[in-house]
Amino acid sequence: MSQTEVPETEGQDDTLVETLQLERIEENLFRGTTPDNSPGRIFGGQVIAQSLLAAYETVEARVCHSLHCYFIRPGDPTVPIVFEVDRSRDGGSFTTRRVVAVQRGKQIFNLAASFKDPEEGFFHQAGMPKGPHWSKLPDQMDVMREMMKNAPPEAKKWLSRMPPIEMRSQDARTYWLDGKPKEPVSQNWFRCRTPIGDDAHMHQVILAYASDMNLLSTAMRPYGVHWQTPGFQSASLDHAMWFHKPTDFNQWHLYVHDSPSASDGRGLIRGQIFAEDGTLVASVAQEGLMRMKPAK
Repeated sequence: MSQTEVPETEGQDDTLVETLQLERIEENLFRGTTPDNSPGRIFGGQVIAQSLLAAYETVEARVCHSLHCYFIRPGDPTVPIVFEVDRSRDGGSFTTRRVVAVQRGKQIFNLAASFKDPEEGFFHQAGMPKGPHWSKLPDQMDVMREMMKNAPPEAKKWLSRMPPIEMRSQDARTYWLDGKPKEPVSQNWFRCRTPIGDDAHMHQVILAYASDMNLLSTAMRPYGVHWQTPGFQSASLDHAMWFHKPTDFNQWHLYVHDSPSASDGRGLIRGQIFAEDGTLVASVAQEGLMRMKPAK
């Protein structure tokens, strides 16, 4: 596949653009659903993306430059989410919005986002670290299928679904195989599998969706644990993102993670997202719950 080629979508489910769409209920009220409403939790990136999309429905022209959010309760994928937008301020340079996501009358998530007009000025950025090119790495789903070839039927059914985000990594999920402690750093190439279109805001929304991927797993690496480790409990607590440059997320991007701290049952992870040409397009930070439940 060439650098600019978008993956084939025939036979797949709806594109991520379609599944994230919202229904306007009132002027500042929107409703969204989860495409895969099987039991479990809603993926945090979905709620981030739909909340940002709801905010964009109330903003004219300006572009989001930062968002800050908290995960309050686990989202139920079988229940629609109502997004309420508070038009906090429309200023001369900045527009501010607050979005509250609600299920069954209770907040599950809230987001604050700031928007501004693009402008020229001072410029510097961190350099993209060296590492294997995406074309030399396997699709992470192929790695997962091989690792879980003897998994229960339900797990295999989940693995049969093509995820909307394609990921490639040099050491994808290696901690599942050997359980050995590793440095709390990682690199993943990723992009949206299905066409996003020409709307630059939607590329940003879907980048926000994907920004919640593989963060906590980086903080787990020194301890040889993973999502299925008996007694291990984890959950995203908060998430922040800064958008530096517009980008085409149908093209490959390098997501670089490091975790500078874990303490008090929490892990902190930082992320940088680079376009393939080395442009730093976004920065991310997340804190997550990480604890072993006491033995009974």
